[in-house]
Amino acid sequence: MMSKSSPGGSPDDPFRPEAISAETRAVNAALAAKLAAVVPPADVAAMRAAYAAGHLSLPVSPRSPRARTLAIPGPAGDIGLRILAPERPRGAYLHLHGGGWTAGTNDMWDGPLELIGREAGLVAVSVDYRLAPEAPFPAGLDDAFAAAQWLVQRAEAEFGAAWLAIGGESAGAHLAASTLVRMRDAGVGGAYRAANLMYGCYDLSLTPSMRRARDTLILDRARVEALVAGVAGPFDLRDPAISPLYADLSGLPTALFSVGTLDPLIDDSLFMHARWRAAGNAAELAVFPGGVHGFHMLEGQLAQAANAGVARFLDAARGAGGA
Repeated sequence: MMSKSSPGGSPDDPFRPEAISAETRAVNAALAAKLAAVVPPADVAAMRAAYAAGHLSLPVSPRSPRARTLAIPGPAGDIGLRILAPERPRGAYLHLHGGGWTAGTNDMWDGPLELIGREAGLVAVSVDYRLAPEAPFPAGLDDAFAAAQWLVQRAEAEFGAAWLAIGGESAGAHLAASTLVRMRDAGVGGAYRAANLMYGCYDLSLTPSMRRARDTLILDRARVEALVAGVAGPFDLRDPAISPLYADLSGLPTALFSVGTLDPLIDDSLFMHARWRAAGNAAELAVFPGGVHGFHMLEGQLAQAANAGVARFLDAARGAGGA
């Protein structure tokens, strides 16, 4: 299901309308019907509860009975971690969940994280970072950075494996990329050897595809502008500290950028992939025909292909690192 675009509309061009499978069209239509029936939550608390239950937009992966939780010190109190460990860990994957910086929990993504454990041998360590608007930027990034530092220091003692990767979806991909920049600037950038960056928002001033987004599934321009206003506060939206597309990206690990063609954030992945490579880093780009924002949590072969691709990428990166 992964495609690479080619000039001239050739058969492997994922942006051709006919590249979208009948199954993907049906999955998207079912999602649109579900969203049309959603009653807007009354307040932030109701929105978060609905999102965490899978009633607001994307479905939620079943919670794994194998998960355990851990609390570590953070810059503003304890940070919760959700641990999903395979039988023989060969590394650890620091996961930062999506939710537009304002919603989401670290127990909504167990299925894809357990797949990474089975196929790549990585312990998933998912971070319960602080959310906006109560805790605007850089609170969530501060928590992500603290968790990243903790994993560098404790991975071998806790899990018996020192090889590390980082990643996330949407807002989580934004935080993961920003954490890598901050880790590099702190002199420990080499600790993380791979990044899984799924349909992230890397330019909070909005890329062209997001600026044009009207009535798109899950996200549109108005929704993203409201989310950005809640998290960014007085920050200049093109400050590299908050929009990593504008940061110095040199010295960062190999990365996989995954995005669907119908995601209004597609330019973010296209641009960030190009800048990642231009900075001298290895990077792969996976573009999925008909994928909407959050598509890897939906039913169907497109989601399966995206999740399997992440696991293969991380497994290959770990193997290349000699772990």
